[in-house]
Amino acid sequence: MSRSGGKPGARRLATFFASLTAKGLDTKDLIARVSAPIRFVPPHGGNIADGFEATILPDICDVILEARKEGHLLPQQEHIATTCEILLRGFSKVGIIALVDEATGFQDVRARDALAEILEAFVAKELRKWVKTFPAEFYKELFRLRGWNFSATSTARPQVVGHITNNLIYDRLAPGVLEELRRLTPRDESGRLRTHLHRRLTEDLGHPRLRELLAAVVALMKASTTWNQFVRMIDRALPVYGRTLPLPLEFAEDKA
Repeated sequence: MSRSGGKPGARRLATFFASLTAKGLDTKDLIARVSAPIRFVPPHGGNIADGFEATILPDICDVILEARKEGHLLPQQEHIATTCEILLRGFSKVGIIALVDEATGFQDVRARDALAEILEAFVAKELRKWVKTFPAEFYKELFRLRGWNFSATSTARPQVVGHITNNLIYDRLAPGVLEELRRLTPRDESGRLRTHLHRRLTEDLGHPRLRELLAAVVALMKASTTWNQFVRMIDRALPVYGRTLPLPLEFAEDKA
């Protein structure tokens, strides 16, 4: 949660749960619980910090998910419920592993931070589905070069943007990757892709390469004053795989 009026996290949560209580939701006494932290000195020293009982986190998640179910969340709060859902799934996964380890005696030889690493890896993987891969700068610069009006608050884009993105990014990512992503990505009854193509890229190679390529493309966009100039620059610096490069002929700038 972002801070509201300079309020620290605990006070922000208390205010949030107070609003849910006023709407008739059972908030499991969370207002009092987040308002009475356990004061302690961190192991590394330094200033006194606020701590909470571990069970408060799943309770917070439960209440927020119940608020979403009852329609009490604002649109800008939906991402909080999504994160809570991911956390609860992670807790259940780690809990099952811990129970099996206890039953088999493996907990005695398990690394002390093994369960924490499992939870961190699970949450990081799940959250990636909700992380915006294509930066707003990509579309802002694309719209500028094409002469279109850009709105940071709207996701509505001309249909041709999808074709342009395929050419600028996926055709230049790796040989045959666009066709393979299209093959692997399911479609709805209307033939539209159910998810973004980049969801199918691998974590260890595909996504890092995509981020590098996006950064390079955005940099070329920013260095260009017209669409035609940008096209010539990207075709020279990041050519489409399997396409013959144009001859480096000098000619006057085309009119946009």
